[in-house]
Amino acid sequence: MPVIIDGARIARELRARVAAEVAEFVAEHGWAPGLATVLVGEDPASEVYVRNKRRLAGEAGMKDLHRHLDASASTDDVADVIRVLAEDDAVSGILLQLPLPGSMSSASLIDLIPPGKDVDGLTTASAGRLARGAEGFRPCTPSGVMALIDSTGVELNGAVAVVVGRSELVGGPTARLLLDRNATVTIAHSHTRDLAAVTSRADVLVVAAGRAGLIGGEHVKPGAVVIDVGIARTPDGLVGDVRFEEVRRTAGWITPVPGGVGPMTIAMLLQNTLRAARLREHPDAGWAG
Repeated sequence: MPVIIDGARIARELRARVAAEVAEFVAEHGWAPGLATVLVGEDPASEVYVRNKRRLAGEAGMKDLHRHLDASASTDDVADVIRVLAEDDAVSGILLQLPLPGSMSSASLIDLIPPGKDVDGLTTASAGRLARGAEGFRPCTPSGVMALIDSTGVELNGAVAVVVGRSELVGGPTARLLLDRNATVTIAHSHTRDLAAVTSRADVLVVAAGRAGLIGGEHVKPGAVVIDVGIARTPDGLVGDVRFEEVRRTAGWITPVPGGVGPMTIAMLLQNTLRAARLREHPDAGWAG
């Protein structure tokens, strides 16, 4: 039987460490890190995600600097809010909750966030720093994936890793982070021929395709680490991209859905926000802008 990677527990431990470090930061500097979440519209799922981020940021001792615009807001309205937050010293980090309503361009709005406040790691500047291996904020979900892999103790140096999914938010950045750890990385996607032949070579398999139940036992090398980033709501409840009960017979380590990657995303967001606050105290860090 595999080891079930308890992302909820690992995230709790990380949040506790962040909270302790926030308390030390406040005692030393006299101000608390502030997280500004920006929500546009009334999408129920987004409202839940933002509410959880705000609650956990507060529990970690951070200031909640939330902004909510209704669905009728224009791109210029959202841009104006981001610009104000960018200039506000009380704001350590800015997160624009996605997806945005209608045809609003998320990329252009995200790029208004200064590099030093891009705690979601999604600006073009942050993506460029990741691609070049330069210092900067890394996207939260890929960072959480890496932390879960590290919790297994599996050596990434020289390991064969396959990432299923090539999105700018998860698949691409995760592949880059694995490369930075000297894994030999293959990116598979919806056009990959004979997917099982590709994935079954992997010592580490990260699945972020957004296709419920895509990966079964035939896709997994015995003893592999399997990280399931996918999540979908079905009549039987929440499921991931991996057929959990089937794959658990083959994998050495596997994340559940829910309770795997999801909790780590917020924990990494809080860690990035604390780091952003520290950057304000060290303006010599030129990359922060």
